[in-house]
Amino acid sequence: MTCFKNDLLILMWLSMITVQVDGQVVSQWRGVDRNGIYYEENLLQRWPENGPELLWSTKDLGEGYSSASITNDAIYVSGLLDTLEYVTALDLNGKILWQTEYGPGWNTSHNSSRSTPTVVNSSVYVVSGKGHLACIDSNSGEIKWKIDANNRFEGKWEVWGVAESILYHDGKVFYTPCGQKTTMVALDAESGSTVWESLSISDSSAYVSPILINYAGRDMIVSLTSNYIFAIDPENGTIIWKKAYSDIQPPEGNPYFRISNTNSPIYYEGHIYITSGYNHGGAMFKLSEDGSDADLIWTDSTLDVHHGGAVLLNGYIYGSNWLHNGNGNWCCIKWETGETMYESSWINKGSVIAAENRLFCYEEKTGHIALVEPNVDDFTIISTFRPFEKGWPHWAHLVIRDGVMYVRYKDVLNAYMIAESVLSGKAGSSYSHEGNHQYSHPH
Repeated sequence: MTCFKNDLLILMWLSMITVQVDGQVVSQWRGVDRNGIYYEENLLQRWPENGPELLWSTKDLGEGYSSASITNDAIYVSGLLDTLEYVTALDLNGKILWQTEYGPGWNTSHNSSRSTPTVVNSSVYVVSGKGHLACIDSNSGEIKWKIDANNRFEGKWEVWGVAESILYHDGKVFYTPCGQKTTMVALDAESGSTVWESLSISDSSAYVSPILINYAGRDMIVSLTSNYIFAIDPENGTIIWKKAYSDIQPPEGNPYFRISNTNSPIYYEGHIYITSGYNHGGAMFKLSEDGSDADLIWTDSTLDVHHGGAVLLNGYIYGSNWLHNGNGNWCCIKWETGETMYESSWINKGSVIAAENRLFCYEEKTGHIALVEPNVDDFTIISTFRPFEKGWPHWAHLVIRDGVMYVRYKDVLNAYMIAESVLSGKAGSSYSHEGNHQYSHPH
């Protein structure tokens, strides 16, 4: 009887957690908190010599630099087929369930899909390279609603089109068309109708996916345009504050400086870090006591991340910098001061995520993946392997879910078992991740 009662309590606990997950974002760009941290357990601390076990490989997904979004029972990925972008749904064994077209892709330069699907309950939200925003039924693949958001809001982009992954919060989805009419808009998640349009800060859109933070008892959306970092009230679209990131200059005499914001901000305890490639450098802002303003507290010229993102672990920021479009080093800087801890060479720059106090680095030139010890003395590789024999560029970010690592390259998605056992691979399937975890505690 005691065992039965214990089992019943466990089932009740799991069902409550599942309800919590069902009311939140199930999967999105760079993890549940959009910070590149994946809250996994029982992962392999070292990989076999030839890499972790390949579970399956699926192709014909369309060309894409975007990442996969994985739920408890399906995988969603965007891709460009000819001139149109599609969302493809797969089961957890890699079998294609459906493909749905949602808008014209970018066709001027680097013409592949860039928007990672945001999955909430039974809806998949995605935006095409030319600003067509859609909501797709996650089960059937049918379009629930679709709008030409760029034309509706008179958006303005730069030379590489739209590369934003849609943010969801409190029944609304948020998109950043920029231009003279507005900067960010909120749409009703169920109908696609406009909830609000913010004022315009007269700028063009960057290639940044916004983040949602909570500070001083208020929610804020934080993102970047081509020239500004800004915060917006998600309830009404009021611009809370904005700062000219473009005014933060690199050292004098640098011939390669340009502005091209591509990385989501990193937030922790009232501080916001941003970084941009092309020798623009990084910057740390501190929010005022009530969150109505932000002050620049330090800048850094070492870790200027091109578009591979960065992660905060145990008080240090890890990522790769930009030396030129074809090369970069791997770096560690201190969260509190921006002090450089190391800058080390490994094949080429690339993207980085973290899980269970390990870095997972995917370099873009040859597609090598490294499992890295996050120490502050040097770039310490534990294991490495190469999933694809040839090709460039490897710009999609890695994803980890339930002990499986998903690797995207062009129109192919590979799945690798990186958990200690099959059972441990399901450890995170019913766990409710609430956001702003101590995993990235800087002290």
